Amino acid sequence: MDKVRHLVEDAVARGAVVVAEADIPAGPGHYAAPTVLDHVPADAAIMREEVFGPVAAIHRFSTEAEAIAVANDTEHGLASYVMTSHIDRARRVAARLQAGMVGINRGLVSEVAAPFGGIKQSGLGREGGPEGLHEYQQLKYLSMPGFHT
Repeated sequence: MDKVRHLVEDAVARGAVVVAEADIPAGPGHYAAPTVLDHVPADAAIMREEVFGPVAAIHRFSTEAEAIAVANDTEHGLASYVMTSHIDRARRVAARLQAGMVGINRGLVSEVAAPFGGIKQSGLGREGGPEGLHEYQQLKYLSMPGFHT
């Protein structure tokens, strides 16, 4: 949970504002406080790292192109999210996002019947869905002249 704390601290040091933060339970265990950050600058580490913690980092943008550029400016690409009331915009932006999965108007992107996986440094291959089964196959093609059935 130190990584999550360091990412939040870095964002705040660069100008982000903590708008909500829950208490960490007392006692043993490893917890990160659920946190909402607003006005997170594009150069904050939390904008480029996979957080894997309960942090919502809000970065404001002026244009669709700027939003896509900021979202793609990372070595990672597990999941991205598009929130809009315009289906054409949702499809257009989703097509340009460099992520293995895109959630449109929802926070939960995974489904048991759908392939799960990322691109870039977030991994290769998929698990789940029919595509996930392909990861376990060892295909072999045989090419031989002269055999007819």
